[in-house]
Amino acid sequence: MTRRQLIRSTLVLSLAALISKALGAFFRIPLQNIAGDEVLGLFNMVYPFYMIALFLSVAGIPVALSKLIAESRQNKDSEQIRDLFHTARMIAIVFGILSWLTLFLLSGPLSKLFGEPDAKLSIMIVSFTLLLAPFMAVYRGYYQGFEDMTPTGVSQVLEQTARVFLSLGVAYVLVQMNAGYETVTAGVMAGTIIGVLVSFFYLWSKKQAPDFSIRRLPFKKLRHQSRTILAISLPIAFGSLTLALMNVVDSLTIPYVLNVQGKEDATYLYGLYGRGIVLVQVATVFAASVVLPLIPSVSKRLVDHQYDKISKTIRKALTYTHLLSWPAGIGLLVLSVPLNIALFTNSEQSGVLAVIVISSIFMSFSILGTGILQGLGKPWIASIIVFGAALLKTGLNIIGVYSIGLLGAALATLVLFMLLHVANRIVIQRTITVPSTGDGWKAVISSIMMGALIGLPLLWVNVYEWSRLESMLYSTGAIFIGAVVYAALLVLFKVKEIQPYLAKWKRR
Repeated sequence: MTRRQLIRSTLVLSLAALISKALGAFFRIPLQNIAGDEVLGLFNMVYPFYMIALFLSVAGIPVALSKLIAESRQNKDSEQIRDLFHTARMIAIVFGILSWLTLFLLSGPLSKLFGEPDAKLSIMIVSFTLLLAPFMAVYRGYYQGFEDMTPTGVSQVLEQTARVFLSLGVAYVLVQMNAGYETVTAGVMAGTIIGVLVSFFYLWSKKQAPDFSIRRLPFKKLRHQSRTILAISLPIAFGSLTLALMNVVDSLTIPYVLNVQGKEDATYLYGLYGRGIVLVQVATVFAASVVLPLIPSVSKRLVDHQYDKISKTIRKALTYTHLLSWPAGIGLLVLSVPLNIALFTNSEQSGVLAVIVISSIFMSFSILGTGILQGLGKPWIASIIVFGAALLKTGLNIIGVYSIGLLGAALATLVLFMLLHVANRIVIQRTITVPSTGDGWKAVISSIMMGALIGLPLLWVNVYEWSRLESMLYSTGAIFIGAVVYAALLVLFKVKEIQPYLAKWKRR
């Protein structure tokens, strides 16, 4: 993949992911406004379990398939590509059925495990999505192997759009019918099924889609290719669980400790904690989208022993993450109170929200670092790091929530992702030398200066007494001014990665 292709692929996925994340954030905000923090809290408890099952049901096959297809393309073996696709589809079917059955049968015990028995219906409903999602994931992986990110991007947007609007419509109707929060949440989960159906039919209808008919393969070849795919895909699947696994840890530990402490409104409090997750989704959009084109690109060059190009590709990905994650995290930090009021109607737990959004910086680097390790052929190491981090977060959450409540859980998240980022970088540097351009520090300094500019005025007013409209107007204006100031500072500090774009702009 050339530099231009990497940038184009990243832009396609970034735009699609940005739209999807924006829709996801848009969805949770009106969901909270329509149905309240209890529904948001219950949704945030259930959804991570579905995401874990979803990741395991496809077993990392999309990423593994794209990696193997990229290598086969390098060897110009079209027959191998067709066989890989059909083998991956067979594996996805098996994993899909097993994951659906497991989640469906364990819906009762799981709901009791995190202290909310009423969540059983929601888990049962969303589990049916797993029967179709693996098919969709295989076709996305097929296109990604050909470095065509458009089908993945479009299908993501279609899936989210259908899910969001149907779920909100169902939630509104059920609230008007005075349904309980557990029934409203179950109705919201039904929208996930429709979203997957819409996305799948889009991929199925594409003219460039691979042959959908059943292809007979000799058993020995099927077994050999299955082992090859699973050897790559399983550790990738475990390594890709970073955010979902951390959210499951939150679902299991935070409500549990709150219940043990005698908090009767544990679900409501967990809904307040979940407000920060909404903003984190947007802040981590770039890192999540750059990983998809990065893995097959790095894998392809690894086969050709093009280590210098791998190093440059990783350096660019890290630099772009610096340039986008720092201003997003710091901007959300200084605007945490007005954004809380503007988006969620009040300023409850703004301190918790502030800590969670600043941790989004290190979440972005953790997601990217895990993807880089997978591309470098070290998925098992990435998996070990992620699972070790999950165990550590379990302990930190319990201690933190027992000691200082929700703020303790937020601080645990911040510390955990800082450590996860450091661990990933150590392994990456020991695997391949990635020189620094200094642009990262320039991004940090520019972000702090920008944050001070838009945040200092809040010290002279009582923002907690602002109306929702006042908070929205200030936040919107601050985001616009902050973006302009940050861009100007990057030009002033002569950040290397933006120089080619400045040169093109000047020639116009």
